[in-house]
Amino acid sequence: MKILANDGIAQSGINVLENSGFEVLTTTVAQEQLQNFINENDITGLLVRGATQVRKDIIDNCPSLRLIGRGGVGMDNIDVEYAKEKGLHVINTPEASSSSVAELVFAHLFGGVRYLHDANRNMPLEGDSNFKRLKKSYGSGIELRGKTLGIIGFGRIGQATAKIALGVGMKVIFHDPFIEKALVKIPFFDGQSVSFEFESQSKETLISTSDFITLHVPAQNNYVLGKEEFEMMKPGVGIINAARGGVLDEVALVDALENGNVIFAGLDVYESEPSPEIRILMHPNISLTPHIGAATGEAQNRIGMELAEQIITLLK
Repeated sequence: MKILANDGIAQSGINVLENSGFEVLTTTVAQEQLQNFINENDITGLLVRGATQVRKDIIDNCPSLRLIGRGGVGMDNIDVEYAKEKGLHVINTPEASSSSVAELVFAHLFGGVRYLHDANRNMPLEGDSNFKRLKKSYGSGIELRGKTLGIIGFGRIGQATAKIALGVGMKVIFHDPFIEKALVKIPFFDGQSVSFEFESQSKETLISTSDFITLHVPAQNNYVLGKEEFEMMKPGVGIINAARGGVLDEVALVDALENGNVIFAGLDVYESEPSPEIRILMHPNISLTPHIGAATGEAQNRIGMELAEQIITLLK
C-alpha cells in the first residue's frame, strides 16, 4: 500500500511504515494536481499538515483512498465528518506537538516583556552607534513571575502552556466552553510531580483580569478576540496567538497596540496567511514567527511515529 505524505513526514515515521510493508511517497503535489496524483499512483493513505486541503472533491473522486492523516492537532483543512461518512479513517496527532507550541508561546512572552524582538532588529543597525539610546529604550522590561496568564482554550496545548506558566511562577486562569474543570500535573526530572486543579472562568473575567492572554482554540467562524474584547482588557496586556489565523481581529489588535492598551503581541499565525498584512509585519510591538509552533525535531519525530503507528493499526 502507498502512503503519500504530501506535506512531509519525519524519517522515523517513514522507517516504521516501510518496515511494515508500506511504500511512502514524499513528493509535494500541488493542490490542483492532487486528485490525479492519488488516482494515478493508487494512494491508500494521504498525510497532510496545514498546507494541503482535503475537501469533498478529493474524498469523492479518489476511490483508492482509505485514510487521511493530519500531522498535528487542528483538522480544519480536512472535511472530517464527510470523510468519515464515506468510510475513510481520519487521524491526527493531538499530543505530539503540545510541548513545542507551548514553548513557542513562552518564547514570544519572554521576548515580548524584554523587547527582544525589536532589539534584535535594531542592534545590528544601531548597536555600534546608538548603544546607550537602545539600552535606555529597552530598559523598562517586566517580569512574568507573579503575573496572571489567561489561557483561552484548555485542551492539550493550553494545559501544556499552563505547566510552563506555573513553573515560571505565574498565576493561571482559563476559559473553555467545553471544559469545566481540569487537573494539570507537572512532572519533574527526579520523578516528583505537583498537581493543580483549575475551574473554567467566564471569558469576560479572564479578559478583564489577565496580564497576558494566549489563544489555543480551533478555527472559528467569529473572532475570539475582537474590538469589544480588546476594550475590556487591562491596560498594558500582552497577547499571544499560536492557534489559528482568524481567531484574533488583527485590525483591532493594531488599534489596541497604537493606543497603548496592548503593550505587545506575539503572532505565529495570521488572518491572511501565508501573506500576512504589512501593518502586522512592520509593527515594532509585534513578535513574529512563520507558523512554526510544531516545528521542532522532537515534535516532528513524535508526529511521524504516531501517524505510522495509527496507520499500521488501521490498514494492516
